[in-house]
Amino acid sequence: MPCEGCMERDNVSTSATMEFLLLGFSELLRLRVLLFLIFLIVHLVTLAGNTMIFMAVVMETSRPPMLFFLCQLSAIELCYTLVIVPKALLSLAVVDGSPISFLGCAAQMHLFVALGGAECFLLAAMSYDRYVAICQPLRYGAVMSEGLCLRLALMCGLGAFAVSLGLTAAVFRLPFCQSHRINHFFCDVPAVLHLACTRSYIPELPLLAACVLLLLLPFLLILASYVCIAVALSHITSSGGRGKAFSTCISHLAITLLHYGCATFIYIRPKSSYSPARDKVVSLVYTNITPLMYPLIYSLRNKEIRDILRKMLRRKKIAQVN
Repeated sequence: MPCEGCMERDNVSTSATMEFLLLGFSELLRLRVLLFLIFLIVHLVTLAGNTMIFMAVVMETSRPPMLFFLCQLSAIELCYTLVIVPKALLSLAVVDGSPISFLGCAAQMHLFVALGGAECFLLAAMSYDRYVAICQPLRYGAVMSEGLCLRLALMCGLGAFAVSLGLTAAVFRLPFCQSHRINHFFCDVPAVLHLACTRSYIPELPLLAACVLLLLLPFLLILASYVCIAVALSHITSSGGRGKAFSTCISHLAITLLHYGCATFIYIRPKSSYSPARDKVVSLVYTNITPLMYPLIYSLRNKEIRDILRKMLRRKKIAQVN
């Protein structure tokens, strides 16, 4: 039953004219300028790093499966950053918060969840690639064909898009209270759910289902892949061979721990434990620091990426000389 103070949205025009107010970091007025500069620098470096990796892989004529997936990951991070950061910067530039329309908030939530879910599925596909490379090295070229990689990438995007669409529709069908002030710097699911005029746990069921499909299922696939990899490595007698095989997984493991650590903390918990200040700090790491770390981790740990970047810089120098 709708509670007292809820806004009824029985017609399309009400939803179209309804607005939310993103408070952002309005409680840190004295640090707004410093935070704005930090966010802007981090945003520009993230865009530059992911764009460099994306362009380097695209320009490479022969792309092994891991580089293909890494190219997809960089593209997701580019879109991911562009969906969240501009509105966050605007909320720092405006003292009283940044307004966002009902449809704009729904679109931002949908894109954020879809891109995050696609990243989870893509990390699972990358773990399968590592499993085949280590456990079935002689069949690697035949199993991880270009066609399979394309199908996996397409399934990651379409699956995450469908789950995100269902979750967003379920959240924005709820009755919202008269206060539309979202204590966050973007339309995150827990922050919007906190405004819903309902005391039951039923509105959390779509979020729980989305967490199972987008977080738990890919995590179990990643875990299964690494269990098989660990068993295969235990049969390698040479410590040097074992270390060389495991070193190809370190970058993927680091990114998986970063991604799942923040996502699990934010989304897998009851509504009663929601804390705006704590969520904003974790989301800040999740949406700004984590995308910045991805190109750094892969450029430092992945020999193929380092070689491609060197070739790209060498071509640039030759072009400048000519």
